[in-house]
Amino acid sequence: MSTDDKDKTFTIIVNGRSRTVTTRELTFDEVVKLAFDNPPSGPNVVITVTYHKAHGDKPEGSLLPGGTVKVKDGMTFDVTATDKS
Repeated sequence: MSTDDKDKTFTIIVNGRSRTVTTRELTFDEVVKLAFDNPPSGPNVVITVTYHKAHGDKPEGSLLPGGTVKVKDGMTFDVTATDKS
């Protein structure tokens, strides 16, 4: 990996807010933490993550718990929390 790759930053949009990240890949949990200062939790809370303008052969889709997605500049994430009750 070159120094340029290690020092690269990516500007992404999470729930309408600009965020800067320094990794080429984000996990479900990392995206949720970028979306919420205090992520909602509880037995009935379901968090949904969708993305658009991603890197690679799947430019849009859903990110599931435990999953990862490759990041690129200008990528957008929509993170919602719902209560199943």
